[in-house]
Amino acid sequence: MTKRAYKERFYPTPEQAALLAQSFGCVRFVWNNTLAYRTEAYQERKESISHSEAEKRLVALKAEYPWLKDVSSVILQQTLRDQKAAFDNFFNPTLKARYPRFKAKDGRQSIRLTKAAFRYRDGEIIIAKSKVPLPIRWSRPLPGAPSSVTLSRDRAGRYFISCLCEFTPEPLPATSRTVGIDLGLTDLFITSQGQKSGNPRYLKRYAARLAYLQRRLSKKQRGSNNRHKMRRQVARLHAKIADCRRDAMHKATRTLVNETK
Repeated sequence: MTKRAYKERFYPTPEQAALLAQSFGCVRFVWNNTLAYRTEAYQERKESISHSEAEKRLVALKAEYPWLKDVSSVILQQTLRDQKAAFDNFFNPTLKARYPRFKAKDGRQSIRLTKAAFRYRDGEIIIAKSKVPLPIRWSRPLPGAPSSVTLSRDRAGRYFISCLCEFTPEPLPATSRTVGIDLGLTDLFITSQGQKSGNPRYLKRYAARLAYLQRRLSKKQRGSNNRHKMRRQVARLHAKIADCRRDAMHKATRTLVNETK
């Protein structure tokens, strides 16, 4: 048995969207506040803040900022665990990870929930502080109950849920055929048999539209609602280009695997 994440899109109700926005904000605040505290402690006193100290400090933060109690405590504790993992990766010389960065309000937002913060039953997921299941558009059934879920909202305003589940992989039948692959620019790849995959060049296809939206964005007043709306349009077009690229890559590699059997 191994674990695999199943990512699906969902469309929250207005109440769920408000709860998620509040949760994203609380998680972002705890992450940034704790990261600033750790950084300042090391720079000024050469002191390393342990995970247990950060958890104790979270209690004081909730007393100082009562609105942190309006969201599930699990996501705040998980934020500290994720930050500990980020620091562990940073101090691991074999990983060459960057120093943990502060979370931006306009960037991708996410929260991770363990089993104590959500309920899965009959294909429905209900998160803590909510009474109705998330309206998930399932593309396939889950192989079992998820051990944890990650809720995210990208820069384009789309909501996704990633469910971590255990599953048993089924290996493909062994084959004696081999194929060489040469990566390129004109084509994504060319096989040793001369097969060319082609290159859709989605960025070039949407370049004019992207340049038009970016020009309009540059003329909007900073901090205004119109600039926020225009930034969302630019992000949606970037997301569309990325989705098209990802879909084309998956189809090309899947075709290559099927034809090499």
